[in-house]
Amino acid sequence: MFAKLEKERSLKEQNLLMIAVQRPPADVPEDAPEHCPGTESELAGKADACAGCANQEICASSTPKGPDPALPFIRQRMSTVKRKILVLSGKGGVGKSTFTAQLAWAFASDENAQTGIMDVDICGPSIPTIFGISEEKVHTSSTGWSPVYVQDNLGVMSVAFMLPSSKNAVMWRGPKKNGLISQFLKDVDWGDLDWLIVDTPPGTSDEHLSIVQYLKESGIDGAVLITTPQEVALQDVRREIDFCRKVGIPILGLVENMSGFVCPSCKNESQIFIPSTGGAKRLAQETGIELLGAVPLDPRIGKSADYGFNFLQEFPDSPATKAYLDIIERIQTILEQ
Repeated sequence: MFAKLEKERSLKEQNLLMIAVQRPPADVPEDAPEHCPGTESELAGKADACAGCANQEICASSTPKGPDPALPFIRQRMSTVKRKILVLSGKGGVGKSTFTAQLAWAFASDENAQTGIMDVDICGPSIPTIFGISEEKVHTSSTGWSPVYVQDNLGVMSVAFMLPSSKNAVMWRGPKKNGLISQFLKDVDWGDLDWLIVDTPPGTSDEHLSIVQYLKESGIDGAVLITTPQEVALQDVRREIDFCRKVGIPILGLVENMSGFVCPSCKNESQIFIPSTGGAKRLAQETGIELLGAVPLDPRIGKSADYGFNFLQEFPDSPATKAYLDIIERIQTILEQ
């Protein structure tokens, strides 16, 4: 009996967490279904969650819809952020979050620069683990949610901080994901930032469209696209390029990750993923996008991510470190032009 009560209490706590992480927008009726998109949404009365709702016909006929009420608050928060960079990949497993971490470490190496990372890979949040802060929790104050700080000038916000356990799956549909991203932008007290790096999930889905929509007025400075040399990864990056061009996101360039393997002892390099169709270099030539650089596969990169180390600082002599720093320097040069 006690075990049953404990299980029910655990489920109740998880449900309360889900409610806390996404407070319903002001335009959502009190008697609305769980995934109600809101009366101002283009999907009002048309989404799957609207089926069977007493207000379905009214919502569907109430056109045109008004602007998202969160936009003014997002615009105000983002007014103190100088640069916003998206890190994108067409598929998973190409080292996108790892590159995001190295980019942030490099920016934060300047003590006068304030850097923030917003992890919107909601179903697979790995940024907290990479920075060694996965056990931390989000704190609130009168000014909003406070990012979790890796160091004084490097803050992180991720849904992982809000889950009871790292084993908990996040099983959310589009409206709930969009609501959380909105909160990350309008409710997090980012303060004055020189850099806000947004780590996105693979593909071109709800999270990507939400970021574009919410930051439309504030502006996105550009996107860095991550790939690996083999054609199966390049195919998905082509879709990512098409997405960026359709929604008007400037593409800063391509990064080829895992471009060869570097032996930590002898420093010799060998090809692991064969660029059978020319790799990122040929893709860059075909699409007219700059190839920012190629990062060799160093097994110590994975070790650093597992234990939350700063790879650039721990292994300054690695060829991968030089590649990362050259790429990051080029990104800064492009944005300063």
